Amino acid sequence: MWFDESVFYQIYPLGFCGAERQNDFGEVHHRLSLVAEEIPRLKELGVGAVLFNPLFESERHGYDTVDFYKIDRRLGTNEEFKALVAAFHAVGIRVVLDGVFNHVGRAFPPFREVLQKREGTDYRFWFNIDFRGNSAYNDGLNYENWEGHPELVKLRLDNQDVQNYLMDAVRFWIDEFGIDGLRLDVSYLLPPWFMELLRRTVNEKKPDFFLVGEVIHTNNFQQNVCSERLNSITNYEGFRSMLSAYNSGNLFEIEHNMSRLFASTPWALFPGKNLLNFVDNHDVERACTALRNKENLCNLYTLLFTMPGIPCVYYGSEFGAEGDKSDLDYKLRPFIGDIDKTSHPELVAHIKKLAAIRNGSSALAYGTYTKATCMNTNFSFVREYRGERIIVAINIGDGDCTVRVEEAEGVNLLDGQVRNLNDIYLPPHTACIYRKN
Repeated sequence: MWFDESVFYQIYPLGFCGAERQNDFGEVHHRLSLVAEEIPRLKELGVGAVLFNPLFESERHGYDTVDFYKIDRRLGTNEEFKALVAAFHAVGIRVVLDGVFNHVGRAFPPFREVLQKREGTDYRFWFNIDFRGNSAYNDGLNYENWEGHPELVKLRLDNQDVQNYLMDAVRFWIDEFGIDGLRLDVSYLLPPWFMELLRRTVNEKKPDFFLVGEVIHTNNFQQNVCSERLNSITNYEGFRSMLSAYNSGNLFEIEHNMSRLFASTPWALFPGKNLLNFVDNHDVERACTALRNKENLCNLYTLLFTMPGIPCVYYGSEFGAEGDKSDLDYKLRPFIGDIDKTSHPELVAHIKKLAAIRNGSSALAYGTYTKATCMNTNFSFVREYRGERIIVAINIGDGDCTVRVEEAEGVNLLDGQVRNLNDIYLPPHTACIYRKN
């Protein structure tokens, strides 16, 4: 499928466009042109799909939705977003949105009506309301929310009217904007039958529609990556293992993780299935901040683009943007104009080269995973599909090393050099990607 073969690029639009933190529901600001301006650069970078975090009308950060049918006025209008999607499609880049179906904001009209009319409205059945309790907002009633956050009101997905409302909204997004996929926010809280309902709904419109679930704990979602539910899930387990392995100088950790998830063994969790891989996103520290030895930054992206799964780059991180989780995570989601785009030119060039390699390799999109060698600071693995054999070797150590894989020749796709694969020399903090001749 197209998503298995694509390099994804994630944009948090409210941050990217420099929107106000609080929506005053006043005038419309026309900021989506800031995204449109980036399309030629993203195409040149090798991006095949863009993943937008929430961009529908909300109170603050996008995950507190107020109107599922209207682009947030801090970003622009429906017509402007429709034109933006068309512009992406014109250069062959697909568009995936963030679907927030578990909860809404307190300004969501059905919930506001419950606050006003209490038992006097049928919207009370859209939420889990306790009319004998009280909320942190002193509403004179209480309600179920998302993980202790009273500003995020949980929807009753088992209510038929709620299901109809949400599925109609999804149909609208496909018909009106032409989107190609959805990321399901907190999908670990969505029941399997809801995913099946969503799958049936989108398949009626686009059989190749991409559904990826946000999952923190991979094991709990193994059964949901299937044709009836989701195409993929977020690989948080791999993300944690990558950074931990690089920071501790223990590559056995990431190799064990990759074998556990993807090896061709009976005990592997996702052999032949692609998870959405990343080294940072809108919820975690930027990779350049989290990585202790910045000399391994290019190496980290080499692994991201060659391990099994779909590589996803978070906006600005291709420039080596820094950002920690202080200030309510806003440092993770800066205005694109505030990001220094000149501090790591080698990283931009490296990611562009990696994207070209990934886009031109069926083995990296669909291939099996097999460990070749592993030491604390260097390891190598093999990806293979229909006769194409890719060997990846990585050295994160301060000293050079030689990796011995097999008695054959291959060409390094990063620099064009031909080498015997039983004698791969790696200087400190370098990697190579060989295609076997």
